[in-house]
Amino acid sequence: MKSYEIVPMGKPRQTQRDKWAKRPAVLRYRAFKDECRLKKVVVPESAAHIIFVIPMPSSWSKQKRAEMAGKGHQQKPDLDNLHKALLDAVFEEDSHVFDHRVSKIWGATGKILIGEIVIGDIKP
Repeated sequence: MKSYEIVPMGKPRQTQRDKWAKRPAVLRYRAFKDECRLKKVVVPESAAHIIFVIPMPSSWSKQKRAEMAGKGHQQKPDLDNLHKALLDAVFEEDSHVFDHRVSKIWGATGKILIGEIVIGDIKP
């Protein structure tokens, strides 16, 4: 499984105005896409498991951090928005992607883990 030290972010809702307006959410999203390209993130087109590790808030106690490390993240950003942001950063056109398993968990630092899933001869 390949690890990329990039703090995940979800794709924000955008309008035509965002082409020229400089909203902070859109600027962060563009910076995220640039970082993914700079670090040469590779996402398989098929049979991949993508894990978004969301950094724990610094306000949490050491006990809560130890308890939540590796557990499922059940807050915003939504899983589908994280996945969409990553695919938009990596692919010009992502319609050819057909099989991804996506998860999000808590971690000490933000990162994106991408692994390929081996699928045997599966016939419907």
